Parts: sequence; structure tokens; C-alpha cells
Amino acid sequence: MLSKKTKYGIKALTYIAKKKCDHPVQISEIAQNENISQKFLESILLTLRKNGFLGSKKGKGGGYYLIKEPKDIFMASVIRILEGPIAMLPCVSLNFYEKCDDCPDEDSCAVHSLMIEVRDNTLKVLENKTLADFTD
Repeated sequence: MLSKKTKYGIKALTYIAKKKCDHPVQISEIAQNENISQKFLESILLTLRKNGFLGSKKGKGGGYYLIKEPKDIFMASVIRILEGPIAMLPCVSLNFYEKCDDCPDEDSCAVHSLMIEVRDNTLKVLENKTLADFTD
């Protein structure tokens, strides 16, 4: 299940991208229009800024702005930054692999096989969707 942090992060990025303005968008505006707690949103936007999706300007007229084009912001990257692994189990994760304690043989594990298929199909969608797909 997608966390509220990730859901709100995607909503905030989409809101900023749709504004298509030359000035930063204030946190209070995003929070109000997207019905997100401002304090929680601040934390999310800071994470997105630290990971190269957003820039920020302090002071009067300050706020957040995209530092990448919407077509260059892939949903798989956003979800990995905010949520962590896309795979539902660590034993099928491409970036955060861990062997399951209760599984002696991944090759014969039905759950492992199913989760690889789920991961691959999820990645097919997320790696082909960009922020631009939600702003046109």
C-alpha cells in the first residue's frame, strides 16, 4: 500500500508542475489546495529537494519549484525516494535485496515467483510514467 507521504509527494509535485509559473509555489498554497497538513508537506518537500527534484527559495516570494522538467521526473524514482523499495518483498527487490529468513530456496518458492511478476509489471508502469503524464 502506498503511504500518505508518497501519495502527498506525488500530489505536490503534480501541483507545482501544473502551475507552470516563473516563481516558486508556497507550501501553504499547495497544502491548502491539495488538503495536506502543511507541517507534513514541509518534510516531504524537503526530502524531494534533497534528492534533486525540487529547488527552493527562502523569504518573501519563496517556495518550491521544479529543477527538472516534468518529462524527466519518473514515478519509479519518486516512489523509491519517498517510499523505499517498489518490490513487495525484500527477496525480489532490485535495489534493496535481502534473503527471506523463512525461505530455503527462492527458485522453488511460489511467493517469490509471484512477487517477481508483480514487481516487473509494477516497474513497467512506474518506469514509463513521468510527472508530465499528469500535467498535460
